[in-house]
Amino acid sequence: SRPTSRLNLFSGHLDSRPFLELNTPFSTERSAHLEDDKGNVVPKPPEPEKAIEQEPPKNKNMSSQPPHPALLIPGPIEFDDAVLQSMSHYSESHVGAPFVSTFGDVLSNLRKLFQTTDPASQPFVLSGSGTLGWDQVAANLTEAGEEALVLHTGYFADSFADCFETYGVKATQLKAPIGDRPQLDEVEKALTKNKYKVLTVTHVDTSTGVLSEIKALSELVHRVSPDTLVVVDGVCSVGGEEIKFDEWKLDVVLTATQKAIGCPAGLSVLMASGRAIDVFKARKTRPASYFGSWKNWLPIMQNYEAKKPSYFATPSPQLIHALDTALEQILSRPLEERFAAHRNASQKVKKAIADLGLKQLASKPENQANTMTAIYLPEGVTPPDVVPSLLKKGVVFAGGLHKEIASKYIRFGHMGVSVTDPNRGDLTLAIDSLKESLAEIGKA
Repeated sequence: SRPTSRLNLFSGHLDSRPFLELNTPFSTERSAHLEDDKGNVVPKPPEPEKAIEQEPPKNKNMSSQPPHPALLIPGPIEFDDAVLQSMSHYSESHVGAPFVSTFGDVLSNLRKLFQTTDPASQPFVLSGSGTLGWDQVAANLTEAGEEALVLHTGYFADSFADCFETYGVKATQLKAPIGDRPQLDEVEKALTKNKYKVLTVTHVDTSTGVLSEIKALSELVHRVSPDTLVVVDGVCSVGGEEIKFDEWKLDVVLTATQKAIGCPAGLSVLMASGRAIDVFKARKTRPASYFGSWKNWLPIMQNYEAKKPSYFATPSPQLIHALDTALEQILSRPLEERFAAHRNASQKVKKAIADLGLKQLASKPENQANTMTAIYLPEGVTPPDVVPSLLKKGVVFAGGLHKEIASKYIRFGHMGVSVTDPNRGDLTLAIDSLKESLAEIGKA
């Protein structure tokens, strides 16, 4: 009878639960079949097809956005018109079939971007910034009293280490001189000397423009300390630097949407390996974060990717639509072409910097990122001497961020649509404007 059927549904919530059973609020009710007044099963209506949104004709010579200075900082970056138009999507239910379908497409496309086909791996997209990725790692993959080895190439390693300490995890930093990165023999020595639950590395440190070599580093970790999880902070690299999640045997790559992915800020994106998920499930204690807990989010992400409605906390439908558009654009051509475009743009910028007689923080070519360049200013020149002049010329650069040398350099972000759209002259404008600004103060 119908009352008995409903009683069975509710009684399911009273079953004994394992220690870390995943939080699946409303999952029983959402997956239950519908019944009429006589207790007969009512078939569910077919899922509506995802609407195909027509992109308005685009002016090939210029953006349809209001005139504004070219934003060439290391994120947020310039955004494509179609991505911004996706942000104006009408309001819709976050558990309705059309949105669930879009979210499912986003998660599937993230697998392609990270280059993973392992069904045990899992993408996460949460409302938040890249910083939330640090919390997810610390809260879900480490427990109080354990240790993390943090490879230091700038400001963001300090912050990641501080995040670990917040959760009671001892963070040991392996530091390199400014503009350099820890060498593999140093990493091997550290891993041999002590046992670490995780090793973290910033792929591109936004404060210094230093690029870390991920493939060889992961190979080293798996050889010397195979139980240590390899965690990559890819906030300023994903979408612009090559990452092969499966092939390089990475456990976590975390990022945000507002940099090389080319979507407005507001989403924390993370890819976790099956090994990382297993480590999470084997925890002895509850995750120390509620919002960032995979106990809450793992079933939600799995359901969305399977295009099933689910709920823990409300996502941002408009941002998800924008991310969907950005990923479709990225994947519309081979990823290697996109990475090559960023390498070519980077070489153009770095040659121009050298021609101006300027030096980079990352002096060694193998340490130089393709998504940004950190530029030492001439002796006696500080960011306030050139940044306002650049703005008047229609270009926005960022000042220094590394606390020890912040007054000595500026940062030039070159990623996303400014690099991949041949109709934009952002990089040429930036280079010419920097040359003019230095000439105005007698330094070029």
